[in-house]
Formats: sequence, structure tokens, C-alpha cells
Amino acid sequence: MATPRLVPTASSFLTFALVAICQANFIDALGLPFLHSSSASRTRSSLHSTIQADEDTSSVDIHDDRKSKNNWFPIKPSDALSPSNGYDSLVKSAYLRHILVASDEMADLIMDIYLRGGSLPGKDETYGRTDGDLFTRLARDVSLCVNSREDGGKIGWVDNPSNKFNVDTDKLDGTNRVAYGMIDPDLIKRVFRERVKGGDVVKLQATDGNGWHLIRVDDLYIDVQPSTMETSGSKNVINKKRNKLKGLGIIPSSPTFRKLDVDSSNGIENDDKQSRTIFSVPNAQYYRILTTGCQMNVADSERIMGVLEGELGLRSLDSSLDDSGNNGMDPSLVTKPKSSNAKLNYKTNTPDIILLNTCTIRDHAEQKVYDALGPYTSLKRSGHPLAIVVAGCVAQQEGEKLLRRFPEVDLVLGPQYIPWLGELLVEVGKGSQLCMTESMIWSEKVNRDSSREKDGEWMIPIKRGHSTRAWVNVIYGCNEHCTYCVVPSVRGVEQSRSMDAILKECRQLAESGYKEITLLGQNIDAYGRDMSPRRTFADLLQYLNDNLPPGLSRIRYVTSHPRYFSERVIDAVANLDKICECFHVPFQAGDDQVLRDMRRGYTYDSYMNIIRKIRKKAPDASICGDVIVGFPGESEEQFQRTLDLMEEVKFDNLNTFAYSPRPNTEAADWENQIQPDVQSDRLQRVQSLAAEHALQRSQRYLGREEEVLVEDRNPKNGDEVMGRTRQGRQVFFPGDINELKGELVMVEILEARTWSLVGRMCRR
Repeated sequence: MATPRLVPTASSFLTFALVAICQANFIDALGLPFLHSSSASRTRSSLHSTIQADEDTSSVDIHDDRKSKNNWFPIKPSDALSPSNGYDSLVKSAYLRHILVASDEMADLIMDIYLRGGSLPGKDETYGRTDGDLFTRLARDVSLCVNSREDGGKIGWVDNPSNKFNVDTDKLDGTNRVAYGMIDPDLIKRVFRERVKGGDVVKLQATDGNGWHLIRVDDLYIDVQPSTMETSGSKNVINKKRNKLKGLGIIPSSPTFRKLDVDSSNGIENDDKQSRTIFSVPNAQYYRILTTGCQMNVADSERIMGVLEGELGLRSLDSSLDDSGNNGMDPSLVTKPKSSNAKLNYKTNTPDIILLNTCTIRDHAEQKVYDALGPYTSLKRSGHPLAIVVAGCVAQQEGEKLLRRFPEVDLVLGPQYIPWLGELLVEVGKGSQLCMTESMIWSEKVNRDSSREKDGEWMIPIKRGHSTRAWVNVIYGCNEHCTYCVVPSVRGVEQSRSMDAILKECRQLAESGYKEITLLGQNIDAYGRDMSPRRTFADLLQYLNDNLPPGLSRIRYVTSHPRYFSERVIDAVANLDKICECFHVPFQAGDDQVLRDMRRGYTYDSYMNIIRKIRKKAPDASICGDVIVGFPGESEEQFQRTLDLMEEVKFDNLNTFAYSPRPNTEAADWENQIQPDVQSDRLQRVQSLAAEHALQRSQRYLGREEEVLVEDRNPKNGDEVMGRTRQGRQVFFPGDINELKGELVMVEILEARTWSLVGRMCRR
């Protein structure tokens, strides 16, 4: 491939220097000693090591069984897939961008700049262009590909040659013909052979040896067709023939769902400009969703509601403007499941779709789901055409057993299948009963329809539960397998979203007037370690802080793991203006042996080392945590170490739990379980001490003026509003919610309570 002449734009120092390198292979143009010929053969892994050199983690000696974890637990998304549901079976296509450069050294330089978020290696400068994401900007300035350069390196959708639906060579070549003008067929095969996912960047030499490609995967296209996903050994179950139900002996029925043949001229445009209705539900109007569990479940429910409203055109049966001013807030996000004795009013509160988004973190969670299902299964047995969906962690944990226990249930939906809820309901509408819990690769689900390709901002619709603050998922799943925790078995392996997808979602929130986002992840400090090349959570914080507009002024995050906690994250919280001064670092226990039995991977001393670094660099930051008492084998002396750690830290807020055996966890089968009365006594002692410390931490605010983001009306006093400080402390003060909601105001703190503050607004 001949190297075309690239005419530089007058954008920055970088453009001219890089063009010099492209045209003359003049590596010394930037004065970067590590790019001299002696280091020209650096690999991506060594490049990553350069970037990660300043990453200070709290490494400690790990118990032997923890070291061998990788021998039996998958750690990459593609490794977790079952043989019957493998990568090439799922991934039909990938949306690609690329940068073509003349040399290996140049490819390494561009990769380095990209991974540094635009900082120039060895220079006190940053890349100046602001149009588009960083990879797109770099492609426009330095790529040698004349076919894609002006379009930000866009190749577009490229079909996976190894996918079973792409076996027709002529059709495959036709689909990929445009791509062949930029990258050759062999290179496409090599990209998919890497088992890439969204956000990955691979460096590959051109097949003819002329040049190097940096190829970024923006998203994967996964064509979920339930009829092809049920194979021998798979957790996915498709029952196309339903049995008669008890009672009247009828065959269960549900509303009809059909996928529209969407083109540029049809589909219903929604008010939020985020999605179009792509399914038809002619005999249904309303849904109801009942949510229990953590912030991740609430965020999942927002995505589920987005699909039901944005793609299916349904309306929430419960949605209204509530007394606290939560416009658009769906009470289903906080509604407790109805008991099995509840009576449904057919005219006023009967939905066409009922969806239970469930939690299994605590004991008896399954029974609560069974109780909540009662009135709806009765309704279905009476002949009402109702679609019953059980989603979330109980769905993933119980799987097909839910269908056997409740034949009225139409769909058991694992969390990883939420983006394809519409497609799965189409099968339900045909009379099928489905259980979809097999491992899956995350996709932003940018649709391949031609009309969608023209709409570059389309993504999974989300109905937000609040108008001022929002949840944003950044990593799904967990690879830790602590001996007490059910999360890895119900949430799967870690899958990080790309920085660019996260930034796009956050920018949309900023444009909609949101002032605060909370980044979510079960183990958020592990962000990026499943990517190629690897990224870090500190990288993400810096990237968001640098690229979000001023209106979105607060970024929070949960939840950290002490084993992976980084000093760079402390630096980000201490120094970046948008990152709130709040750390949530669960410690779970204070005794080293208990921590080893939990397989936590750190010690009392290493945890306290983290706390000391936080106190030094961000002295006014709040520190929150989680603790479990009564873990199997915990002695009174070992429990005392938990109290010692609490006394040394003095947490602003502490979530306290008595150990509860959970299905599919190691500790549940141990014989040295602690008696409930002992657990209860220890829990009360921990809660009492935590309340004492929380009050002490609240008292430091007395007399200070604090910035407060007004969120809601005080539900106990309509003349007051409530919000939070940057450290996360709740504040109540007199004010009109209609005037102040979403505003950042200064509040003088007049009273300190255990878990909150009281004050008066002194200025806006």
C-alpha cells in the first residue's frame, strides 16, 4: 500500500510533528527518547506498563486458595461463554474505526497518546482538538487512509467471518466490501480472532506489510435469536409448547409483541430523542415494574423501563408527578413487592406486563419474590393475557427452576439480557416460555438497521428515576469470588464499558440538565482490566473530568475494593474539580484470618494504609464502608478487631450486615456457622458504635458553609428541601423545591445529626 501524502491541518503542534514522522519516519521530531529504534519493538503490554508505572495499589500476600482462583474461575467475558453459546456464535458484527500509520513506532506513539487521554508523552502539552472523541480526532489528523480519515477513521459495521450466520461467502464479501477498501479480509479475521469487545483497540500490521493499523471496536452486534440459543448444555431454555395451568386448565397467554420493519420513514420518535419505537404491541398499553436491591438494580430498572417505553411504546401504570417534585420518577423503583394475599383491581391497577427486578444478596430473597408473584400468577390462571417477567439476581440464580415452580412466568431474564428484552418479548408473544441466563458479552446495542446507522446518537433507551442525579454503569460483574458473596454467580465476569460510551452517556445527561452522576460497578476499581489495552479507573475519572461540560459538576462512584484501590484514585478525588470527596471502601472484617477466610485479599494494616493516604491527601473527604459480623468461625476476639478498626477509622457512614448464607457460595457449606443470637448481639454493637462515629463526623460541619445540590422536597416537612454536600452528607433546610431543585446553593450548617445536617440557605 503506497503511503499517501497527508496535508496537515493547522490544529496543533502535534499534527505537524506526527506528519513529519509519517512522511520521513523522523522519530526524533518530538524528542521522545523511548521511541528511538532500540525500543521500536515495544508491545502493547509493555506500553501499558509504561502508563501504569505510577499505579500504586495496596498489594498484600494472598492466601494460597486465592492465588489459584484463575484455575477455575473465568476472568474474561469471552472465557465465561459456554461452548454452546461461544464468541463466534454470538458476535455477528463489530463497528470499527481505524488509524493507519506508516510504522510500528508511530502506532505505539498514537496508542500512547490515546491511552493517556491526549497527553503528549514527554511534553507538557495536550492534544488540542475538541471535535469528536480522541480516537476520531487522531484519525482525522494523522491517519494515512484517505477513505476513512475525514470520517474519523470510520470503517463501520464489519461482519465476523466465523459467525454461523455469515457462512455465505458471497454475502459476507458484499457486506464487508466497503471495509475491504480500508482493511483487507485477512485483517478482519485477525480482529475477530482477538475476541474483541467494545472499547478494545488492537494493533495489527497490514497484511502486505505496508503500514500498521490501530483498530478500535466501538460496539459489537449480537443478534439474539432465542430459537438458536437453546442448545444442549446451555442454561437458556425455550419452551415453545406451554402446558395447561392449574385451576381453569387454560393455556397461558400474553400480549402480542411484534418487531417493526424499521426504515427511515417509520417508527415513532420519542420526546427524549434517544430512541424510536421498534416493536408493536397492539393489545397492551401498561407495564409495572417492582424493584428491590442495590443501586445496580435500580439502574437496571431504569434501562428496562427505557426499553418498555422507548422501544415498545408502553406506559408505566404507576408513573406520575409525586409530592416531592420528582417529575418522571416511577414509584415502582421504590415500591415494595405486594404480598401474595394482595387483591388486584382489574380496572385500575392491572398491567399488561409485570416485571420483578429482584435481589438475592440477603437471606429469604427467593421467598419474597415468590410472595410477590402470587397475585399475578392468580391473574394469569384466570385467563388474563398478562406477560410475567422475573429479572435480576434471583432470576439468574434460580434460572429454569423458576419456570418449574411458576409455570405462569413467561420470561426469566438474566441481567445481561436486558438490552434484548424487546426481542425476547416477541418470542413470549408467540406463546413461548423462556429462561435466558447463559453468559453474554456486553453490547451498547447500537442497532445495525440502516436508519439507526444514520442516527449516531442512538443507544439503549433509559428512563431516569430522577431529574437531577443519575446512575451510570461503567463495569458489570465481579471476578473476586469472595467466599460469602453471590454476586459473581448472578452478575457474571467483569465487563467494562468503553470510556467513549460512558462519556457519550454522561454528555447526554449534562445536555438534559443533570448536575450529578454516580458511576456504578460492583468492583469499580477493577474497571478496565478486561480491556485491551488495559485501562484503569483513575484513567476514567481523569477522562470524564476533562471532557464533561461545566454544568455537570459532580461525579460520585461506588463501590471500591481495597485489594485494587489505587493511590491515583485518591489523587483524582483530591485534585479533580468534578470528583466528589467521598470514598466508599468496604472492609467487611477487621481480623486478618477472617479476611483470609472471606478471600478478600488484604489485611487490617493494608486497609489502614489506604485510610491514612486518604486522610493525608483529602483530609475532609468522607469515608464510608461495609462490614459483616458473625462470619463462620469468627470468634469474639476476632470480632473485637472489627471494633478496633472502626475506632481507628471513624466512618462517616457504615453499612452493617449479619452474615447470611447464600446459595452457590463456599462459606454457606461450612460447619462453623455462628448462632443467630451471637450475630444479633454483634450487629447491635457495631451499629451503636457506627452511629456514635457518624455523629462525630457530622459535628465537624457545624458553623461551616457547605455547597449543597438540592434534590428533593423533605418528605416529612413540605416547607423544607433536602440535598447533599460534596461529601455525601444529607442536608435539610427551608426552601421551595419548585425554585431550588437542581440548584447548587450554599448552606450554613446549624445542627448536626447522626446521619444528616440541618441548616439555612445563605446564598445561591
